Amino acid sequence: MPKKPATVRIARWSAAHPWSAIGLWIAFVAVCLFLGGAAGTNAISDEESGVGESGRAGRIVHSGDFPEKPEENVLITAEDGGELDRTAGQAAAAEVVRRMTALAEVESVGDPVLSPNGKALLVPVTMKGDTENADRRVGPLLEAGTAVEDGHEGLRVDEVGTGSTAKGLSETLGEDFERAELISLPLTLLILLVVFGAITAAGVPVVLALSCVGAAIGLSSLASHVLPETSAVSNVILLMGMAVGVDYSLFYLKREREERRAGKSHVDAIEIAAETSGHTVVVSGTTVIVAMAGLYLADEATFASLATGSIIVVAVAVLASLTVLPALLAKLGRWVDKPKVPVLWRLTLRPGESRVWPALLRPALSRPLTTLVVSVGALLLLAAPALGMKLKQPGSDDLSRDIPVVRAMDRLTEAFPSKGTVHQVAVRAPAGRAEEVKAALEALLERTADDGLFAHDSTPTIEESADRRVHTVDIGTPHRPESDGARESLDVLRGWVPQAVNDVPGAESAVGGKVAQGVDFTGHLEARLPWVVGFVLLLTFVTMVLIFRSLAVALSAILLNLLSAAASFGVLVAVFQHTWAEGLLAFTSSGAVVSWLPLFLFVVLFGLSMDYHVFVVSRIREAASEGATVRAAIRAGITRSAGVVTSAAIVMVGVFAIFGTLSMVEFKQLGVGLAAAILLDAAIIRIYVLPALMTALGRWNWWPGGTSGSGAADIPQADSTCLVPDGRPQPARLASRQSHRQGAHQPAGLAPPAGQGGHPQQQPRPGRHRRDTP
Repeated sequence: MPKKPATVRIARWSAAHPWSAIGLWIAFVAVCLFLGGAAGTNAISDEESGVGESGRAGRIVHSGDFPEKPEENVLITAEDGGELDRTAGQAAAAEVVRRMTALAEVESVGDPVLSPNGKALLVPVTMKGDTENADRRVGPLLEAGTAVEDGHEGLRVDEVGTGSTAKGLSETLGEDFERAELISLPLTLLILLVVFGAITAAGVPVVLALSCVGAAIGLSSLASHVLPETSAVSNVILLMGMAVGVDYSLFYLKREREERRAGKSHVDAIEIAAETSGHTVVVSGTTVIVAMAGLYLADEATFASLATGSIIVVAVAVLASLTVLPALLAKLGRWVDKPKVPVLWRLTLRPGESRVWPALLRPALSRPLTTLVVSVGALLLLAAPALGMKLKQPGSDDLSRDIPVVRAMDRLTEAFPSKGTVHQVAVRAPAGRAEEVKAALEALLERTADDGLFAHDSTPTIEESADRRVHTVDIGTPHRPESDGARESLDVLRGWVPQAVNDVPGAESAVGGKVAQGVDFTGHLEARLPWVVGFVLLLTFVTMVLIFRSLAVALSAILLNLLSAAASFGVLVAVFQHTWAEGLLAFTSSGAVVSWLPLFLFVVLFGLSMDYHVFVVSRIREAASEGATVRAAIRAGITRSAGVVTSAAIVMVGVFAIFGTLSMVEFKQLGVGLAAAILLDAAIIRIYVLPALMTALGRWNWWPGGTSGSGAADIPQADSTCLVPDGRPQPARLASRQSHRQGAHQPAGLAPPAGQGGHPQQQPRPGRHRRDTP
């Protein structure tokens, strides 16, 4: 007897020892969480995340070991935005100084400064401690500012700085994600209730996915001590973990349920699910991991962190599907279908084949070339706007003006331009050249003083490191961070700085700051994008060839997923580079797409699309291997997988669409891009493009590996019936028992193919049903 695949052996052990498997999984999740919490998270530092000249500037500044103190700016303006009453303003500023000085969190308070336009007073405050947790200690300062505002009618007291800005933005984001989680979990459960019609069956995928997310977050914290972690990793783990965790459980549970309804015993159903869907989960997980690994070639710490977190959660989801899921199904037994939801349960038990999917597939199977041209043409039209894609880093311009601290930042920048967009000049030279460096930087500041590209509301201060080797100076510009003026001022400064320090022997200079970081990061990604795309395509192609032993399947998978990704990019550009959807999605268009998004979206979409592609093509190949003709195999594979794929797609679209409601524009773009791609993939690629292409290719689909079936048999239209030896249809349960006694393990609804067991007289007699030709 041939040795069973590893997925079946693992499932068999788990089903035979359910409590042991469940206990080991709970222990695994608990250990991951405990070790992750104990080890803590090693966050990416500024010098590790920077690229290009701005990254070099950050490393120069870091080498100077400057003491970092959290800075806060208390801004006093007229409540109506008009002229400031000087007397009232001075009185409020004096109270701010008095209250702030008395706080234990405050190190020093500067003198009030009047803005050049006379409309605002600024009180600079320096907090004690480091900048990392300033947002946790800034509360008393904010309360003091509120008390001053309450005591001075007609005045507005804002606070903007290291701690207050971080606190204001993190609270908004925290509320956003709490709302997203609050909506996504019930939405996922509701969709799964419709799919299964039973509460337990709907709850199993969600519980399993949440456990995968928990384990992955713990493992990610451990991994951060090898590859530092960005703060967004936990959000990406939640996003990916819920997506693939629910999908993999759904694939497995639906197949197990299908086999039980076809008459298999509970253990046999689990083993068949492990051999088919379990194998598909391994393949799908491998393709997703391969795609996510492409992010390492971006050669940037943030993308490496996102890749690590995604790979970990996908691997954990695969492990859960192969180990603890069979144990849960074995222990639950038929209780997995209880408690039943009355109306929904009846819908899941409808006899016969659904009329919807065969009707939708009819154009692709009867007129494949026409369907292919029309559907691909429609996707290319959707993809067309992507040709005009513009990239930029998100900045303060992209933040919602509904956030109070963002409005405060606008008022501060309007009154004191040098506090807004700032370029940081960094110079490193031998300590003996310190005076020469200072003289060079002073000459540079004199040069900027006469140029309208730079702010002149305050005099920049040259900072010197304790060892006198590093000097920095911040030069402001009155232009907004994402404006052409800000970019022009950066270009001018990057030309002037090397000229200024050219005569200082051994001097190394660079210009950094938010504008520089955005420009350098976008340029770096544009340069690395071809390498990442090439890597993902090549490894995916090799993986698909090894799995399906077919060049046609591998090439079609690459082309169809590229088409799906291109169409989603087109939707992204059409929505966010224009203004027509601003009211719908509550954002202000910046005329560009966030620079990190296309690269990240590409690998995520490619991985998730391959997930569906592998599942559908595996069902088609399964039917073809059992003797079905090309059209019959395509029809059977897609109709049998359509419910699962559609259900999984609806879950994903629902979860991703919630991200489109968040305040940050990058998360809006991420949610819309992912939701659009999955929707297009499920609605057009899998229903029209894929079957039309495979029908047109005919038997070339499986070249050069071929299939084990002869292709002579056809597949009955209904999943609930199959053919008995004399060709008459009978209920699938009876036929399944007969085939089980004969040693056949084909899915219900497939007649035993010639040459694969049974006797000649067991085959359907000629003329009993139409034979399709490719």
